[in-house]
Amino acid sequence: MDEGLAAGISGSTDGLQLIAFSIGEQTYGVEITTVREIRAWNGATPLPNTRDYVRGVINLRGTIVPIFDLRARFGEGRTEPTKTHVVVVLSVGEKWVGLLVDAVSDILTVARETIHPVPQGNSLDNELLLGIITHEQRMVGLIDLPAVVGWTRAAA
Repeated sequence: MDEGLAAGISGSTDGLQLIAFSIGEQTYGVEITTVREIRAWNGATPLPNTRDYVRGVINLRGTIVPIFDLRARFGEGRTEPTKTHVVVVLSVGEKWVGLLVDAVSDILTVARETIHPVPQGNSLDNELLLGIITHEQRMVGLIDLPAVVGWTRAAA
């Protein structure tokens, strides 16, 4: 794994635990240590003048949490949520955010050497993913949370 990938991934030197979720046929993952909770989709309060991938905010026990539509963030159109969609609440530095996803699939334990650079060609993926992992015959995109929510690592 190159140093650019290593800079965006914390934890032990040999293994990494991810929570995996789906957007359509694609599988993505984030480090399990960033996950605060997983909630059923119950809507969000829209905010004016926000980007199209920001669905609004929810009040989570007194904390205002912005909700990002991951499908829209990856340029695949806005999600039409149903009762089966979920929000994965994550910590990005000191802040909390929610990602609207189709479903949470499982918890993966992967070796760090299985993380590969994102292939050139899709600039959005290059900007929003830390790497690609092959796990049990499927490709999992490792999400760069600060990039997805539009915060720099220093601001997070």
